[in-house]
Amino acid sequence: MPPIITSLLDTDLYKFTMWQAMLHRHPQTQARYEFVCRSTPDFPLAQLLPEVERELDALCALSFARDELDYLGSLRFIKSDFIDFLRIFRFQRAFIEARADGDTLQIVAHGPQVHVMGFEIYVLAIVNELYFRRFDAQAALREGRARLDHKVTQLNALAGAVQRRHPFEMFDFGVRRRFSGAWQREVVQRFATEAPQWFKGTSNVLLARDLQIVPIGTMAHEYLQSYQSLGVRLRDFQNAALEDWVQEYRGDLGVALTDTVGMDAFLQDFDLYFAKLFDGLRHDSGDPVVWGEKALAHYQRLRIDTHSKRLVFSDGLNLDSALQLYHHFADRIQLGFGIGTRLTNDMGLTPLNIVMKLTHANGQPVAKISDSPGKTLCTDETYLAYLRQVFGIPDPEPAAAG
Repeated sequence: MPPIITSLLDTDLYKFTMWQAMLHRHPQTQARYEFVCRSTPDFPLAQLLPEVERELDALCALSFARDELDYLGSLRFIKSDFIDFLRIFRFQRAFIEARADGDTLQIVAHGPQVHVMGFEIYVLAIVNELYFRRFDAQAALREGRARLDHKVTQLNALAGAVQRRHPFEMFDFGVRRRFSGAWQREVVQRFATEAPQWFKGTSNVLLARDLQIVPIGTMAHEYLQSYQSLGVRLRDFQNAALEDWVQEYRGDLGVALTDTVGMDAFLQDFDLYFAKLFDGLRHDSGDPVVWGEKALAHYQRLRIDTHSKRLVFSDGLNLDSALQLYHHFADRIQLGFGIGTRLTNDMGLTPLNIVMKLTHANGQPVAKISDSPGKTLCTDETYLAYLRQVFGIPDPEPAAAG
C-alpha cells in the first residue's frame, strides 16, 4: 500500500504557525515528545510496530514540493524566510524512535525542537490509520456515511431556526484522530459543498488547499509549555509566550489557548493589553459553560465589548454538544466550534485516545495542568507540584476508593 502520509501539508495549520514562531524566537531549543495511548485498544498497539517503522521511514523521505511552498507562502502570516527554511527541510529519522515495551507502543521524538515538533500530527494519523485498517472497512464506511448524512441534515436544519445574534460556525479539527486520510477528505468535502453556510474551514492544510477552504489554527499547548523552559521566570511564562506571539503575528492568528495551567491562572495573565490584542480564546478542557462564562465575565470586567470577541470550543465536541453551547452563548459573543474525532472517526468503532505531547524542553520537564484532570500530562511529579505552587493551583482531589 502507498504510504499514509504523502504530503507534508497533511497536518494541522497550527504546527506551521508554532513552528515559524519557534524558528524565529527560540531556534536553539531542544525538545522531547512522547506518544501515549490513554485508552485501552482492541489489540496491543505494539503489534503495529513494523508498519509504524515503515511509515516513519516514508515520512522522513518527504520534502515540501514547490506548489506546497507556494500555497504556504500565500498565507499572509507565513514569512518568506520560514518558506526558505521549509524548502530545505526534511525530517531526520535519527530524531524519532519507535519501539515495543511489552504490549505498549512507544514513540519518542527528541532533538532540536524546530526539527522534531512537526512529527506529532503525522505520527498520530499514522497510528490511527494503521490501527483501523484491521477492522471491517466496508462496515465502518457504511456506518460513517449514514452518520455523516445525519450531520449534514442536522446542520442545514439551522437555516429554519430562529436567528441568533451570532452565526453558528464549525471547523474540522480531525487530522490526529481520523479513521483514514481518505475518509477525512470525504467528510470535509461533504461539509464544504453541502453545508458551506455553517462549515467554515479545516485545520488540515492539505485539504484546505485542495478544497479551497480556510485553513484554521493558531497555537497548541506545546507552544506555551515550551516557555516554561526558556529562561523567563516560571510565573511569567504565559506572558512571555503571548507577547512573542503578538510580536510574531501582529494581529493575525489571534485566538489564545487558555488551559496550559488552567483558565483561572490564564485570566490572571490575560490583562487588558492581551485581551484587546487577541481576537478571542480557545477552550480545550474543563466544563465549557463554566469556562465560557468566566471568559465573558473577564471581558466585561475589562469593559471590552464581548460581541467583538470570539470563543472557540474544541474539547471532545460532537455536533449535538456544539449546538448546545451555541444556543447558550450565541447572543452574547462570536463563536466557533472545532470538532475532531466525532467528525473524522464517527464510524461505530471505538476511537483511540492517543496523543504525542511535549514532555521536556532544554533538558527540563514541562507540563500542562488541564482543567480536566485526565488531560494533565507530566512525567515529573515534583515539577508538577512546583508548577501548581507557583500558580496557586490546588492539588487534585485523590481518587475515591472502590
